[in-house]
Amino acid sequence: MHPTSKKAVLQWLSWAALAFFGSLMLRITLQYWPIRADAAFLQIKQQYIGIRHWEIAFWVHVFTSMFVLLAGFTQFAPGILRKRPALHRWMGRAYVYNVLLITGPASLIMACYANGGLTSRIAFGTLGILWWTATFLGLRRALQGRWTSHRHWMIRSYALTLSALTLRAWKYALAISLHPNPMDLYRTVAWLGFIPNLIFAEWWIRRNRKTPSLPHTAMP
Repeated sequence: MHPTSKKAVLQWLSWAALAFFGSLMLRITLQYWPIRADAAFLQIKQQYIGIRHWEIAFWVHVFTSMFVLLAGFTQFAPGILRKRPALHRWMGRAYVYNVLLITGPASLIMACYANGGLTSRIAFGTLGILWWTATFLGLRRALQGRWTSHRHWMIRSYALTLSALTLRAWKYALAISLHPNPMDLYRTVAWLGFIPNLIFAEWWIRRNRKTPSLPHTAMP
């Protein structure tokens, strides 16, 4: 396949994947509207209803996850990156500050109350810390003008963002193929949701180390 055609196919597949997963996240989000205490996942979290900080963290997580997913995707869309640098910067700021100040802290609160006991709580706590740290380092590298490092840390950050999707994919796949105990399944996917993502991100970074960065599209 001609390189130009291959690039066009990859871009098309990327947008198709965004549309699919975006619609999936929208469907999940709409399960919680209008807001009520027994919606969807909350049916098995009734013991935490009334714990105010957990409830706030939960609703923040529900109603910001889709935006973080979409905003992060724009940071790697070639058309936006090259043709609309102002949009790239604006969405980059929105993504970073959302993770650092809103969604990231909420995820750490929720990790303390995760189903599956200590194993799951450590997994989600680790995910939250890594996510916040990768995003912070991505911001710091941009402020320092270290564009290649900035891109690498944002790749890691978005790989962790995608754990919201990969966790569900692993959950469905393992439930269908192995029929494990529900809590054992939850403990397993708590780790599988993000560790393979990070491994893939590191492979991708090393594979594309010679790809030039674009300083004029940086976030500040």
